[in-house]
Amino acid sequence: MGYSRAVKVSILRRVLPPNNEGISKVSEEMGITDQTIRNWVKAASRDGVKLEESTPRFMSAQEKYLLIKEAASIPATDKGVFLRERGLHSEHLTLWDQELRDIMNNKQELKNKEVKELKKRVHDLEKELHRKEKALAETAALLVLKKKIAAIMEGSEDD
Repeated sequence: MGYSRAVKVSILRRVLPPNNEGISKVSEEMGITDQTIRNWVKAASRDGVKLEESTPRFMSAQEKYLLIKEAASIPATDKGVFLRERGLHSEHLTLWDQELRDIMNNKQELKNKEVKELKKRVHDLEKELHRKEKALAETAALLVLKKKIAAIMEGSEDD
């Protein structure tokens, strides 16, 4: 199966410096065999492939964020030129903005859920610790009573 140049370039951008993502991880995410990616890396180092071009479909969340941030700083009159230079449409920015917001919300929800679970675990552990402390105090009291009874019994045998 032949892959487009844009797909190859986007994958090479991920596995080569500065990103240096693992080939097996990228392979699994993209559904392309490890060996195919290794062949592309070998050919890229041999031929000196340019990695500047990328398609919106294969951009990472970080790339999308940087483009949204850069686009926000550009005046509305120059935005068209900015988008054309990068092969984007204004809808990409809107969709990516929403996508990144959803990612942030999901992370916050997961974090809140995790905090709630940890609080419950702490509560349960504190409850168990309190129960064990009570049992230990009771055992210590029984041990003291046993020693006192033994001392009293010894004293009565002497009489």
